[in-house]
Amino acid sequence: QMKFVESGGGSVQTGGSLRLSCVYSGDADAQGYNCLGWIRQAPGKDGQEIAAITTTDEQTIYTDSVKGRFTISQDNANNTVYLQMTNLKPEDTAMYHCAVGHCYSGSFFPAAGYWGQGTQVTVSS
Repeated sequence: QMKFVESGGGSVQTGGSLRLSCVYSGDADAQGYNCLGWIRQAPGKDGQEIAAITTTDEQTIYTDSVKGRFTISQDNANNTVYLQMTNLKPEDTAMYHCAVGHCYSGSFFPAAGYWGQGTQVTVSS
């Protein structure tokens, strides 16, 4: 079973940047998953899959609202996934969770129950 610990969140002003980190334990490939990614959830809203990266060939997927602003990357040697966020907007305010799942057809499908506790990102105008 995989576990995740996220960090790097904080409070910034519009236009600011943050780099989120997710240290994970376990082997995604061995459990049948091919992707690691980030999900964000704002108060009162459903979780939104925003970025993912395939574990083998590092192909990336982004939701439209973060394309060109967010970059996902991974460091397999240190079991870490990163999310570099630039030009942050108030609508990016949410709890950001790391997750494992499947990527296909240009989308990320996180496995149920495989989210980390999250790290809060707050963007003020």
